[in-house]
Amino acid sequence: KAGEEEVLGDVNQVKKGDRFVVRTSNIIPLDGVVVSGEVSVNQASMTGESIPVVKKQGGAVYAGTVVEEGECVVEVTKEAGSGKYDQIVRMIEESEKLKSTTESRAYHLADSLVPYALAGTGLTYLFTRNITRAISFLMVDFSCALKLSMPLSVLSAIREAGKYNISVKGGKFLEAVAEAKTIVFDKTGTLTKAEPTVVKIYTFGEFARMDREEGQVEEDLASGKELSRGQREALRLSACLEEHFPHSMANAVVAAAKKRTINHKEMHSEVQYVVAHGIASHVDGKRVVIGSHHFIFEDEKITVLPNEQHKLDGISHAYTQLYLAIGGELAAVLCIFDPLRKEAPEVIASLHALGIDKICMMTGDSEKTAASVANSLHIDEYHAEVLPQDKAAFIAKEHAAGRKVIMVGDGVNDTPALSEADAGVAVNGGAAIAREVADITISADSLYELVKLRKLSDALMKRIRDNYRFIISFNGMLIALGVAGILQPATSALLHNSSTILIGVKSMTDLLAEAPDER
Repeated sequence: KAGEEEVLGDVNQVKKGDRFVVRTSNIIPLDGVVVSGEVSVNQASMTGESIPVVKKQGGAVYAGTVVEEGECVVEVTKEAGSGKYDQIVRMIEESEKLKSTTESRAYHLADSLVPYALAGTGLTYLFTRNITRAISFLMVDFSCALKLSMPLSVLSAIREAGKYNISVKGGKFLEAVAEAKTIVFDKTGTLTKAEPTVVKIYTFGEFARMDREEGQVEEDLASGKELSRGQREALRLSACLEEHFPHSMANAVVAAAKKRTINHKEMHSEVQYVVAHGIASHVDGKRVVIGSHHFIFEDEKITVLPNEQHKLDGISHAYTQLYLAIGGELAAVLCIFDPLRKEAPEVIASLHALGIDKICMMTGDSEKTAASVANSLHIDEYHAEVLPQDKAAFIAKEHAAGRKVIMVGDGVNDTPALSEADAGVAVNGGAAIAREVADITISADSLYELVKLRKLSDALMKRIRDNYRFIISFNGMLIALGVAGILQPATSALLHNSSTILIGVKSMTDLLAEAPDER
């Protein structure tokens, strides 16, 4: 920020004392202190806490965290590469945190066998008085092969995942995917294409009276006919509110207004975005809200005129419904069609076949809309009208039952669940905060990659187990033959080192070549 003017600059050129502006859904690029404004910041990537933290003037913010709501000006305290986020990244690179449990067990076993190898050498010499046989015990070591093959297998799997547009932060997450028995899907943007369109607008209250007075009838947007005045005004106001927030449903409303050249200039005061609920503002002194059924009728206590209740009840639940209310009275219902991904049914069936015995869908949509989607995809369990904390609570409940969980989502409201899950997967086109919090990110615009991810994880765990069994049995055999005097120490060493190299090379080969392709 240069004076009162905002300019776009290279983050690497920003110095201590400079100021920058961040808004809703922006990732904070540098450590700093808030000098004006107020924001709600998701610090899950920094602290692990899923609940957003309010930052006011004087509050410290950190690079890599994400603004969920609000706008503020931040004064830089640490330049690029020296902030807390960068320190944590360096610590992770140097730590053991991202090793899988299987890797850690193998490392522990390799280290714990060293005293036994020394003791075995001493006992062999004590009983045989043959230094050659005793040395044979030292010529064969379990740790070399174990400590080489395990990380090579994991790194190879992560590399191979990258070939399929899947980014994995560590081996522990591949292990979690392999062991998971429950997978939770968000609906919008995950099971659907996130290309919603407004197909119908039902008017109520003031807008319905407007149409009756002018003798106009409501038209389907797909028909291409001119919308009634009430429909146009409802769409104008909805687009005016929704244009401030990047969400697929909001984009659909704005696109519908633009397609019909409806000018939605600013008519409202400051807007308030309620995560996973909707938007609130004031127009001409009246409170205007737009959002989900739960937000409108339960939180805001919006009323419907008695003579219009039957019209509301008759709206098809095949569509996602966005409710607009003015001054405490329902004004319009926008019906939005978001088509399911064509591959979704096949992917759900494939995941079942691969050992996922509970597939759950969680959505903020109404009960009837959620039921329709769940039935069409043969999903085991669904939960409708849920809040972000409800998704995280469901995963915690699964953990309490001893089940590992994969969470697949794309939005700001999915971040608590992505943090709570054993493996959080963010799909293509999702919010920046979802990609930041997720353990695994899919860049391809397809759900087939989830099947590849499960197969890759299963194949990795199988390879690790096979390597483990081979190393223990083969090296154990070499020790036995050496102690028995059948193999000379030099031969034992040659066979041991050769097998270590061979198993290391094998660990670097592709995994999915060993498994059938799912398509």
